[in-house]
Amino acid sequence: MAEGAPGLWIEGALVMPMDGGPDLPGATVVVEAGRIASVGAPDRVPPPGVRRVDASGCVVLPGLVNCHNHVAMTLLRGYGADLPLRRWLEERIWPAEARLTDEDVRVGALLGCLEMLRSGVTAFADMYDHMDAVADAVLESGIRGVLSRGIIGLGRPWEAALREGEALCRRARRDPSGRLGAMIAPHAEYTCPDEVWAACLAVARREGVGLHTHVSETRAEVEECRRRRGGATPVRFLAEIGALEAGCLAAHCVHVDREDIALLARPGVAVSHNPISNAKLGSGIAPVPALLAAGVRVGVGSDGAASTDVLGLWDELRLAAWQQKAVREDPAAMPCATLLGLATVAGARALGLPAGSGTIAPGAPADLVVVARSGLHRTPAPEPAASMVYGTRDSDVVLTVVDGRIVMERGAFPGVDHERLAAEAARRGARVLADV
Repeated sequence: MAEGAPGLWIEGALVMPMDGGPDLPGATVVVEAGRIASVGAPDRVPPPGVRRVDASGCVVLPGLVNCHNHVAMTLLRGYGADLPLRRWLEERIWPAEARLTDEDVRVGALLGCLEMLRSGVTAFADMYDHMDAVADAVLESGIRGVLSRGIIGLGRPWEAALREGEALCRRARRDPSGRLGAMIAPHAEYTCPDEVWAACLAVARREGVGLHTHVSETRAEVEECRRRRGGATPVRFLAEIGALEAGCLAAHCVHVDREDIALLARPGVAVSHNPISNAKLGSGIAPVPALLAAGVRVGVGSDGAASTDVLGLWDELRLAAWQQKAVREDPAAMPCATLLGLATVAGARALGLPAGSGTIAPGAPADLVVVARSGLHRTPAPEPAASMVYGTRDSDVVLTVVDGRIVMERGAFPGVDHERLAAEAARRGARVLADV
């Protein structure tokens, strides 16, 4: 934790604590040594040297949590549009990714980390290659990252990838910042033979971490799995091999039936709902209300920028609401307060972040976002939760705090020249996609 982080007082805001308590108008959030010291009316005056932030006319929320990403895919942003998932992967993405270097991934990941911080995301889960480079980007940007080395067992040297994943777990344990976590990531049921799953599960148990994988993303994926496995779905396959008991972050879960949902409700399992990616790739709409009703832990993710284009979560929340209301013909299908919970406290629990994460309460990690309520698109705003879900744009975020440190303020990032970074990312992306 950030014991050396300077003190911070955020004053005069409407605080939405997301801890089950009421919103707090005109409150002050006091941050000390990387944690929240108090919320409400302070019982003392700020000591010398404390940074005071006038947040009048703003909302303070816990930092948003992006539960599924491939952050370095910013270099492939929007590539392969209008293709279904398997063709998109095989004809566009995998050939392009084979050209990426460590430095390409570091630059792309750093760009994505800044993009998330700009939008109020303070933590994310990632699955990709060259993960030491992604970890370097996490530490440079100031965000939190729960990282995993993606492992594909179809004609690839998966043993080396698994060793890299194991080494990443050790690096995360040793990291003094407290902002790195790790998981083991077999890519999906259809890309990893049984021996790969067995090896990944053994390493995850030995390292004491969970699994991060793609699950039931498309109808074709589920049907093919049923044919190969005597009627078993990807979720039932995971249950049979013990992956759910080991702890599993299951990305997508679009095509799941009642039995699948009951299995996903087991302790230690979490689902990342990625509505934009699922819509853009024509994969479908996940049954989120049914998942929640069954007690499944659900967070929200962006997926990579190649399939989503943007990595912030405000657009994800809007689409998540609109899709469920439309297909169910029920305007109450996904309440605004529920969606804010998925993006904060539920997402933090899904990633196993430190106790109290995703809330604004004394003792919780000081991962915070300050959002302006002004602007033509936000005025008036009599219902704060509705205004946050339906009205917030990335540009409304004026301050992002991770571990008690300001990591984004009004579009600027301490210690990082984001304009120079964006130019370098554009050059590298053009090189990677040339002649693919």
